[in-house]
Amino acid sequence: MTKNTAPTGRTARLALVGDRSPNVVSHTRIPLLLDALAERDRLVLDAYWIPSEEAAAAEGAVRGFDAVWVLPGSPYRSEAGVLATIRTAREEGIPFLGTCGGFQHALLEYARHVCGLTRVAHAENDPDADDPLIEPLACSLVGHEAEVTVEPGSLAESLLSSGRTVERYFCAYGPTRHLDTLRAHGLRFSGQDPDGQMRIAELPGHPFFLATLFQPELTGDGSRPHPFVRALARAAVEHAARTAAPVQPV
Repeated sequence: MTKNTAPTGRTARLALVGDRSPNVVSHTRIPLLLDALAERDRLVLDAYWIPSEEAAAAEGAVRGFDAVWVLPGSPYRSEAGVLATIRTAREEGIPFLGTCGGFQHALLEYARHVCGLTRVAHAENDPDADDPLIEPLACSLVGHEAEVTVEPGSLAESLLSSGRTVERYFCAYGPTRHLDTLRAHGLRFSGQDPDGQMRIAELPGHPFFLATLFQPELTGDGSRPHPFVRALARAAVEHAARTAAPVQPV
């Protein structure tokens, strides 16, 4: 079996956005997942960590990448850097996955820049905000597993091949308001917990834009990547193939 690379042989480049730390379990899983994607699925990715402050300092820091994954670890050192990264991926059609903090900030970016809700905030970053979009959960999900019901016909359902899944969390914040406004502007909430709280968001019409409050990178022991992680890798390889420069005749 051959490696999945672009026709020119260019390896797909993955931007891992977040403030890398050995104390964040999700971050320590990344090398295992990259190895498993290469060995099990022949999806080879050239991954680079981009700290949130670096993303803020360099305009379009993720341009030229074939996929972007905003990882957990909030509060990020630079909220602005994370939001700029998500906006670039959303507007320029770069495959995107946001997990935990990545989900929260994907909603925040969309609310501000698509819905015009310029004053919404993340309570972890701004606890005194007048209009928090992301607030402390009534019950913390740190270390919990919970069922998620997935909408029929959604991207999430197609990847899971199921209408329900049980996922791991490590978060204490989630979306609480303005969800109808986000829906009205095109964002789809495609997964919810048993209490009806939104746990998956996706953006129809985008090549691949998926965000989850749960952490699919924590599934199992890392040797069998979650379907959402595999899907991001496939989307990255496809993006590399689409954007590869044509081979010039000799």
